Amino acid sequence: MRRAEKAERIGQILDRLYPTQPIPLNHGDPYTLLVAVMLSAQTTDKKVNQVTPQLFAKADTPEKMVELEVGEIQQIIREIGLSPTKARNLKKMAQQLVERHDGEVLADWDALEGLAGVGHKTASVVMAQAFGIPAFPVDTHIHRLANRWRLSNGRSVTQTERDLKAVFPMDTWNCRHLQIIFFGREHCPARNHDLSQCQICGWAASKKQIAQERRR
Repeated sequence: MRRAEKAERIGQILDRLYPTQPIPLNHGDPYTLLVAVMLSAQTTDKKVNQVTPQLFAKADTPEKMVELEVGEIQQIIREIGLSPTKARNLKKMAQQLVERHDGEVLADWDALEGLAGVGHKTASVVMAQAFGIPAFPVDTHIHRLANRWRLSNGRSVTQTERDLKAVFPMDTWNCRHLQIIFFGREHCPARNHDLSQCQICGWAASKKQIAQERRR
């Protein structure tokens, strides 16, 4: 089966399972979404949603974040991995927004990726979820499943993003990336998963992949 045909069938399954796609990170505007996404690296959305209410109570705008000391930011987000680095980046990112963009998060790739602690994946999430601009953020779930489903060779996140954009229509990108994340969490874990019984892996994965998972 060609990749495009496979992607179409996968899309039909995902649409049936997830007709709506709530955004996992709690936020109120593009700025608070950007902060939440920056915090989400190497931790869970659940943990981020536990710490952001206290953080946003003190600093829900770049101007307010600039007023906080890095140590105070770190204390609030201390339960999240890499909190020292993330605290420094949050303060610097807020300063840059105030100095460069009058405190506004712009729907602009270069402006977003030019901020401290904001890589392509973070910018992609903000563009897709805050502004509705087509993007295909690739996290660990998506990278893993794209390889399992043989939609990409899995050699790099950049290649996976390129491959997925090639097989899914642009007007589905913003919902597809969320649907794949939800499917990975709820139906297709990385370990102790029988691919042959999975409603997508059962036909999309190779016989070799299915056998390898069984031997783990």
